[in-house]
Order: sequence, then C-alpha cells, then structure tokens
Amino acid sequence: MLVAERREAILKLVQTEGSVYVPDLSQRFHVSSSTIRRDLEWLAGHDRIRRTYGGAVTVESASKPPQPANDAAQRIAAAAVDLIAPGETIFIGPGPLCQGVAQHLCQRTHITVLTNALDVAWILYQGASLPLIVTGGPVTRSSGALAGQLTLQALETLRADRLIIEVAGVSPLEGLTSDELAQAEIIRALFHKVPLVVALTTAERLGRVGAAWLGPISAADVIITGRDAPSAIAWDLSESGVKVRLV
Repeated sequence: MLVAERREAILKLVQTEGSVYVPDLSQRFHVSSSTIRRDLEWLAGHDRIRRTYGGAVTVESASKPPQPANDAAQRIAAAAVDLIAPGETIFIGPGPLCQGVAQHLCQRTHITVLTNALDVAWILYQGASLPLIVTGGPVTRSSGALAGQLTLQALETLRADRLIIEVAGVSPLEGLTSDELAQAEIIRALFHKVPLVVALTTAERLGRVGAAWLGPISAADVIITGRDAPSAIAWDLSESGVKVRLV
C-alpha cells in the first residue's frame, strides 16, 4: 500500500470510528508504530485529524475531551475507579483509558486528583468538584500531557496513594512499555514515589512491546484489561505475581 493510500485509509477510520490508536493501526496496516505516528502527524498537520495520546480523533471532536471509544474501555475505566477508596490522593496519567477514569470520577467525592494530562484535568475541571492539582511543565503535543524537567521537579513536592496509568504494551518478559518517550520518564519517576500502581491497557496490547521501557511487570500491583485478552498471556502475568483483572 502506498503512503498516500494508507493515510487516506487512516483518515476514513478516524472519521468512521471517531478515534484510533497507534498500536491498532500498526497491526492493521502491518507497519511500525513510528510509521503510523508519522502518518498521524502528517494528517494533523493538514488539519484533517487531531492528535491525542497514543492516537488521534476527528477534527470535529477537538473541542470536546476525548472519550473511551467502546464498552471495553468504559469497563476498564470503571474497574479502576472501583479500586479507589474515599480519602485517597491519586495520580492519573494521560491516555484515552485514563480520560475514562476521569469521567467516572465525576460521580465520586472525597478524592484528590493529581495529573499531568490536560484532557484529564479538563474533564475533572468541568464535571467534578474534586480537589485537582495539575503539575507544571511544557506540553507534549502528541499526548496533550506535561513532561520534562519542570514536571519532574513538581513531582518531588507531591505525594499520592495510587497511580493510574495507561500502558501501550504489557509483556510477561519485557514488562510495561510505552510509545511516548517523554511520558515514560515521568512514569518511571512516579513508580518510585507512589505505593500502589494500577496499569490499564486494552486486550490487544497484551504481549505487545512499546518503544520505551517503563518497568518490570512487578512494578504494577494491578493490571486491568479487557475480558477478551489472550488467556495464555493473562495466565503468565498472574503467575508473575501481579493481579490481573479482566473486565
């Protein structure tokens, strides 16, 4: 398939489904994640789509916070919120699944939220009355999240009881991985500060390995994914000692 044909096909998928994700497109078109990211940047540069963390949405939805695209994503987000106890302070990272967590948190009280994700912050600012703290730092355009030295410095003065992150790859051997290098640095720093880590991922990402290493499987206390996840990989993850929730 020619580059122009692939980009037109990606554009049609965005318009049809409302949102797309880099790992899914990479698998669908049999090209690397970096190739897909270049395609999305090209389409975004021509104002045909809007880039989001790990993917893209239609231009028409750019004025609204992106939402989890399907029932599985909604279930994953709801399961993560069910783990949060009243009185906790939680840190939520960027990504569509984490945006779903923010939406479900709009129905909760007595929780303090820290985040470096602008979309997550916007959802909670509009829909919730929870205490909300946003880290400083420059914006990473591809993810809509804050990263860099200023963000790391802000983390030194903050604490949380629970970290909720979306990961692009989960492998029993290669551990937790991401497609965003800038965010990987932030997440690795948070692993050393937050006692409970909840990793969210879609079922098709189990067994996948992203470009940026976050940590071993043992870095997560709980992995929440779709109930159609490959049973063999889910079993291997459980055998490694991490709790796996299929929802």
